[in-house]
Parts: sequence; structure tokens; C-alpha cells
Amino acid sequence: MRGHGKKYRAAVATLEPRKLYPPREAVEKVKATGYATFDESVDVAVRLGVDPKHADQIVRGTVSLPNGTGKRIRVLVIAQGDRAKEAEAAGADFVGVSTPT
Repeated sequence: MRGHGKKYRAAVATLEPRKLYPPREAVEKVKATGYATFDESVDVAVRLGVDPKHADQIVRGTVSLPNGTGKRIRVLVIAQGDRAKEAEAAGADFVGVSTPT
């Protein structure tokens, strides 16, 4: 069975096992121990102590990413005639109706 590589072992050596780090220090450690050549991601689990069976304790929210999702937003309009011209003037990327042949 294959073991971990030397970069992984070096990163793990800088961390203390079973230690709970404060959020700011944890983020600094994650950034300092990153060794991949691509954008790495981090999963965070938070225990809120709420019971989702009760309607008043459901936790929902959204996060606005600083640079968006990285995907380009495209607008498709299915219209004919004057409405198609309005959509083009408004900046739609794709406008029209495809008829079966």
C-alpha cells in the first residue's frame, strides 16, 4: 500500500494532532501548509446545537463569493418579432425561436 508523499508529511509535521485551533490560526495554518499546484478547498463543519425538526431553529443562508463563481452568466430569450428585438437591445446572449424542420 502506498504511503503519503514527502510534501504531505512535511505539512502534517507542522500541525499538532488533536489540537483545536482558533479560526484565524486555523486559516493561517491551512494557507501555510498548502502544497498543491491547483486551488485547494477546505470543508468546514460547524455544530450549531439546533434541532432542524423545529421550524424556528432551521438555519439557512447564502454567501456572496468575492469573485463570483467563476462562471459566465448567459441569457437566453425565446421570443419572436418585437420582443426578440427588445431582448437583443437589453443585451441577451441568445435570442430567437427554433422551428422544427
